[in-house]
Amino acid sequence: MNKKVALQDLGFKDYKETWDYQEQLFQQILDIKIQNRRTGSQTDTPNHFLFVEHPHVYTLGKSGDINNLLVSEAQLQEKEASFYKINRGGDITYHGPGQVVGYPILDLDNFFTDIHKYLRFLEEMVILTLADYGLKGQRSEGETGVWLDVGTPFARKICAMGVRASRWVTMHGFAFNINTDLGYFDLMIPCGIKDKAVTSLNVELGKKEVSMEEVKQKLLHYFGQLFEAKLLESTPS
Repeated sequence: MNKKVALQDLGFKDYKETWDYQEQLFQQILDIKIQNRRTGSQTDTPNHFLFVEHPHVYTLGKSGDINNLLVSEAQLQEKEASFYKINRGGDITYHGPGQVVGYPILDLDNFFTDIHKYLRFLEEMVILTLADYGLKGQRSEGETGVWLDVGTPFARKICAMGVRASRWVTMHGFAFNINTDLGYFDLMIPCGIKDKAVTSLNVELGKKEVSMEEVKQKLLHYFGQLFEAKLLESTPS
């Protein structure tokens, strides 16, 4: 089993370009797995972890409800935001500046073949990172992602998640609000969940800005621990 994970930080990058790149890496892994099955060979499958920050964009998962986007196409243009229907699970979500977005593209045959466990590990990575900042991140039953003050009238989501998997290969991932303009969440019903707020790390800490790079390093530290993975710096091909 190959537990090496090639890490790439794509910087500030268009959503569609990044999605296409994800699909390319995803398909490369699938092709190797299919070839191994056909020929009986045992070629190692690679694993990837992409960090990225997107311009304003709303994405709707395959089971999502378009009515959870509360503005018209013209209003989106006014806000300089784009919109895509995509092939992950979950409903609608927002990506934008000040948000750490992570896309692990893993062959879970290299780790464990359990999507439920995979999502819980991604949540745990964020929960452990929040603990480093003195915040108690929590899971909310039936609602994937990471929350604060679950079970109170003040419950609020700080990290959204949505993944796709085929033949145990994953893509898409998580969006962790760090210095995010929370006003953009008012244009939708986040993840299709009504009456619950959204927050960001800088708001919770009462800071103007939190170091995105520091958050990424903490996330990678806990990802490596949880998945028993060896992270290797890489560059986009």
